[in-house]
Amino acid sequence: MVSDYIDTFYKRTLGDAHTRYDALAGLADTEVCVVGGGLAGLTAALELARRGRQVTLLEARRVGWGASGRNGGSVSPAFSAGADLIRKRVGQRGYEALYRLSIEGVEIIRANIRDLAIDDARKVDGRLRVLRYDDTDALRRYCDEQRQFGRDVQLLARDEVRELLRSEAYFQGIYDPASFHFHPLNYARALARECVRLGARIHEDSPVRSADLAGAVKRLATPEATIEAQTVLIATGGYTDGLVPALRRAMLPIATYIMLTEPLGERVREAIRTDAAIGDTRRAGNYYRVVEGGRISWGSHITTRIDDPPDLAESLRAELLSVYPQLAGVRVEVAWSGRMSYARHLMPQIGRLQPGVWYCTAFGGHGMNTTAIGGRVVAEGICGESERYRQFAPFGLDWNGGPLGTAAVQMTYWSYQARDWLRERRSRA
Repeated sequence: MVSDYIDTFYKRTLGDAHTRYDALAGLADTEVCVVGGGLAGLTAALELARRGRQVTLLEARRVGWGASGRNGGSVSPAFSAGADLIRKRVGQRGYEALYRLSIEGVEIIRANIRDLAIDDARKVDGRLRVLRYDDTDALRRYCDEQRQFGRDVQLLARDEVRELLRSEAYFQGIYDPASFHFHPLNYARALARECVRLGARIHEDSPVRSADLAGAVKRLATPEATIEAQTVLIATGGYTDGLVPALRRAMLPIATYIMLTEPLGERVREAIRTDAAIGDTRRAGNYYRVVEGGRISWGSHITTRIDDPPDLAESLRAELLSVYPQLAGVRVEVAWSGRMSYARHLMPQIGRLQPGVWYCTAFGGHGMNTTAIGGRVVAEGICGESERYRQFAPFGLDWNGGPLGTAAVQMTYWSYQARDWLRERRSRA
């Protein structure tokens, strides 16, 4: 089995297209075995390697193959769960502590790009968060809260937003200069290279088929090998299988979709006059940015269906034109999907399952900062440096509800979309 990345903008712009890691073969042993080569697993492996631990990372396909290497590339603080949902479980102080962790997650990525000189991460500063309904007061409250966290964000009036984004779809917005967007797949591959430089072992094409996690020595089997470890970290995401049933029962695989337009050159400025990442505040809204050649990377939709719709590219193109009709005639170069892992409480699932077995998953919807901070706090926990991972304990491995849970999630998103539509309609009445 020789895996490759699916066709995406990121695969087409790989900075290092040739580096591969051999599949694990024979018998092996390690101090810490990380299962999953997405950004959570890679960050944890790097944090552990920096602390001198012996680490082996097993990836079923290629590092960054899943949502970690297919996402919208926007890096900003917060979680998929809103502030009110988080406060209900942990109170105001707990919410503030968690939010500061999410800010730290952003800074982890920024520091790695700087310190490892990851030029092909293509970091571009700035993120614009826009409303599709009229509500200045809500954004003013948001700005006040952000400043309490020491973040300097700027409230933009409707005219200022529409000068940057030439669309009648938008009202007010927030400009956040400390957030950024980047090339997540090149970043993930750079983390892998640094892990190896520090002595970690990485094996692609090495799916873990079975695991005996009960004893002091954990045993995991791949198609061609068996590895023994003192500690195991499960850092899989939307492609989690039944290897650890407690984790599979606690996650829901949710798909999201992205397309890349043809090069528009300066024509793109007829619609988008900023290099910042852009996202609207609808629950299942649009997230997009301008990339090389004036192309637009445009993401939209959230669904529980696993297979791609047959009209994926055209449906995303229609969504783009509903916001920017002046781009009529634009062609789509490529469209793709990525499967994220969500918990029903919409927070990451981070913690210790049993002695010597840790988990770090469910980052859907806000995965960039949360994979980074998740990897760090789990590494700290494994090394006995801190118990910061316990801040996520109130958001445990809640049962996903099975088939009824999947249906309930889809119904919830449809209800969000209906409420978004009604609120936007009232703003234009």
